[in-house]
Amino acid sequence: MVNITLQIDDNTYLKMKKFSEIEWSEFVKKIIEQRLMELENVKYEFFADENILSENWLSKEDNEAWKNL
Repeated sequence: MVNITLQIDDNTYLKMKKFSEIEWSEFVKKIIEQRLMELENVKYEFFADENILSENWLSKEDNEAWKNL
């Protein structure tokens, strides 16, 4: 198994600590797996059309999360 490191801002970390019952690493792992399944389904449904796969598939929330990176 491979480990990855994520950087999050201090404010987000403090909010996460309020919900210490959540296993955040497991949550992130499941979200990544879910997105990979979605992408794989898109690839097969559209016969790997490069134009479709190159589109921005991020949700509004995803874009918001990525804008500060």
